[in-house]
Amino acid sequence: MTDPLFLLDDIADPFPTVGARVTLAGEEGRHAAVVRRIQPGEMIMIGNGRGRGVRGVVVEVRGAGLVVEVLRHLTTTAEPRCFVAAQALAKGDRSELAVEMLTEMGISEIVPWQAARSIVRWTPDRAARSLNKWRSTAREAAKQSRRLQVPQVSAPVTTKQLARRVADVDCALLLHEDAEASLVDVDLPAAGTVLIIIGPEGGISAEELSELSAAGSRPVSVSEGVLRTSTAGVVALAALKLRRE
Repeated sequence: MTDPLFLLDDIADPFPTVGARVTLAGEEGRHAAVVRRIQPGEMIMIGNGRGRGVRGVVVEVRGAGLVVEVLRHLTTTAEPRCFVAAQALAKGDRSELAVEMLTEMGISEIVPWQAARSIVRWTPDRAARSLNKWRSTAREAAKQSRRLQVPQVSAPVTTKQLARRVADVDCALLLHEDAEASLVDVDLPAAGTVLIIIGPEGGISAEELSELSAAGSRPVSVSEGVLRTSTAGVVALAALKLRRE
């Protein structure tokens, strides 16, 4: 079974040398020592959430924390393409489910999008709370999937702001059930940023389709059917990451 991953944002940089000891304290340490009941002799990974980490053996349980001896350094393999998802706000737990699955698949950044037909509205008094929930979901999903890189969850954007993001990336793909082009027909750049735009439950409005297309996004279909907003993005991301051009 894969060693569990815990996140320690302030792990030393440069990283501790092999043989050095690292203390996992705070909430992560309490979860490891008290909830998971990890014991001396067990192996764990500690990452900084930014692509680097260590693998080591637990040598001591110290209160609500662990002391780990470093055995090796870990680094996320750099990929030539950076995938970003603009995820429309969705009702219930659909948004968090989308964030969770996109993180598991290795998305680099998630941008909450207040689409015209989003049932959920992030009013000023709930935006900070909702954004923190998305970020917490991404962090936990990274740990569960043993990913050293926790995706950035950016501030929410309007359609006009999203159109500006479209103009700044190397490739923008707008998922739409009526698109004539299929995702498999897209020529991806060899390197750079690929933006995937995922609409809400009510679909992307004609005005949004026009504005985002004019900014440079390409409408593409990912399925013969209509996928939920919580699954469309991860299906597209999985297909794109499996491309080997």
